[in-house]
Amino acid sequence: MAKVSTNISIDAETKAKAQVLLADFGMDLSTAVNIFLKQMIYEGSFPFSITRDNPNKLTLDAMKEAEDMARSPEKYKSYKDVDSMMEDILSEI
Repeated sequence: MAKVSTNISIDAETKAKAQVLLADFGMDLSTAVNIFLKQMIYEGSFPFSITRDNPNKLTLDAMKEAEDMARSPEKYKSYKDVDSMMEDILSEI
């Protein structure tokens, strides 16, 4: 099978870290990319799951609170400027 050269852009730090890891497996970056592409063709998709990070409970709670603040601003303190807010916060310490 004929081989062709392909240029890809990878940030330097990622490439260096990958090369160190791949060396432990006894292979180079080109071999790893070929394995990835062949597996992708074999599976007809990415050979791993691609998902978004799901927000944790703390983040979900903060999102709900922000939505509530937007719907019912009268339930929450508001300030005209940062100095007023800081004065209020520091007075509670």
